[in-house]
Amino acid sequence: MMNKTFCKNRLRSLVRITAKERLRQFLEIFQKEDDVLVVINADPDALACALAVKRLLRFRVKSVTIGYPNEIRRLSNLAMIELLKIQAERLQNLKTGSYSKRVMLDSQPSHLPIFEKIPFDAVIDHHPLSNGWEARFMDIRPEYGAASSMLVEYLRAAGMKPSVSLATAMFYAIKVDTRNFEKKAKLADAISFRYLFNIANQNLVRKIELSALRVSELSYFRTALAEMKISQQRLYVHVGRVRNPDVQVIIADFLNQVHDISWVFVSGIHGERLVVIFRCDGYKKNAGKLAEKTFAAMGSAGGHREAARAEVPLKNLPGEGVDFSTKTLMQLTKKHL
Repeated sequence: MMNKTFCKNRLRSLVRITAKERLRQFLEIFQKEDDVLVVINADPDALACALAVKRLLRFRVKSVTIGYPNEIRRLSNLAMIELLKIQAERLQNLKTGSYSKRVMLDSQPSHLPIFEKIPFDAVIDHHPLSNGWEARFMDIRPEYGAASSMLVEYLRAAGMKPSVSLATAMFYAIKVDTRNFEKKAKLADAISFRYLFNIANQNLVRKIELSALRVSELSYFRTALAEMKISQQRLYVHVGRVRNPDVQVIIADFLNQVHDISWVFVSGIHGERLVVIFRCDGYKKNAGKLAEKTFAAMGSAGGHREAARAEVPLKNLPGEGVDFSTKTLMQLTKKHL
């Protein structure tokens, strides 16, 4: 495996080249008879990038298949796939060794165990460079807010105007990953976003955005409003067992809009794990660091200044989490505030 210093030097040399040269280096990997597997961890940015690469390789290779390992549960992601007619398959159902070329987008081979056994020819991502992998072509730009912004540059360098469907996917992806440009982004993200604005179908974007809750999930809001406790401008709530922890994210974002609330903590139990969602303004607070201080010793925890998440196996909690409550959540987090 290449060491991280060598990888960084390769990436620095790639940053200095033009978009057309970067595109040329990417495309020269492929031949006409290639069957290409595009691997993603399916979310809006990754799905949009996969569609963009599929467009770039159309007529250049024999076939392009999109594969993902995660179960897609979030309604907005399902709506995106359905409305934009995105064809993708579970990675577990594909024979990864039967493809002549493999591309990873919006992630890196070391991010998930299922990726580590797959040799990749190209990796394009906007997350910080990780150790333990190599590829013939690497384009890692962590200063970008979305990988879709990078893929827009590839398309424009190729002289390809995206279809309405592709533009809609990429436009929505940039909105999501930059959180409407509230999170870290650079001018290149804004340029790509503006370019897509006149091509994307805004009605479809809105329809995808509004697909967030199932009727059966409304009861969690009732529980949250009944169980929440407020202390020193901090709002705590344990919603009990959840079918999907995504509903906790929705509840946390909703409660984060309440005036005079500086912190929001929403916990729930999914399967055999406690999931805790953290929200704050990120100004003089750091949700990611608080999540790590509170739960890293018991499970996994981390995130950004304004948003974070922790997941802890129930067996690691006192009493295996049987009596976990909003009061327990308050006691755990207050130790580190």
